[in-house]
Amino acid sequence: MSSLLVLTGIGRPGQLGEALARHFAAAGFSLALIARKLTDVEARAAELQPVRDGQRITAHAADLADPAATQALADDVLSAHATTRVHAVVCVAGGFGATGPLDEADPDGWHQQFAINLDTAFATTRAFLPALREAGGSLVYFGSAAATPSGSPKGLAAYAAAKSGVLTLMRAVALDEKLHGVRANAVAPTAIRTATNLADMGEKSNYVERESVADVVAFLISPAARNVTGQVITLS
Repeated sequence: MSSLLVLTGIGRPGQLGEALARHFAAAGFSLALIARKLTDVEARAAELQPVRDGQRITAHAADLADPAATQALADDVLSAHATTRVHAVVCVAGGFGATGPLDEADPDGWHQQFAINLDTAFATTRAFLPALREAGGSLVYFGSAAATPSGSPKGLAAYAAAKSGVLTLMRAVALDEKLHGVRANAVAPTAIRTATNLADMGEKSNYVERESVADVVAFLISPAARNVTGQVITLS
């Protein structure tokens, strides 16, 4: 049986999650793909073909901002793969939103950014920690260059604050889980070449390629990074 990798935020075509799923399926991992809508994630799973014996690719759906729903999801994933061990969890689920200057910001938009970016990362981590501990596995989170010391949160206060929370969560997990053999790291990209970003910003922007992000994530969950934890890798 191949090692199990959990990927959240694997829904719409042309997004980062699609490229990550393709990369790790080709590498021979068993995959649990997770999105909010089952029809979306089933479509992504159907596009992938196992490349080795014992490799399984399953599709699951839940509101990852809901801890109870996420725990039920984790139980379903482990049951579907007949395992109690998870090699890695990659928390891609999230979303971008520009809320503008604080005096113009919609409180609902502020809360939404925390729900889809930080709350989803917390609930996913909490639900899968026992399986990660058993495997000595790793977590990869997605921050943003806007949430790093050299980045600019101008007009993006809610998004940047939520992603700062994700980076702090990562550091806390790295410290708390070191004795359990679980590692945690984060990737903080600028704009990634996704279908959504191309539609919003056009071809002329300076994009990080989806495949480059996949290469960095692959390194972070690999044995080569066994001594790497609590780190933020900025991609630009």
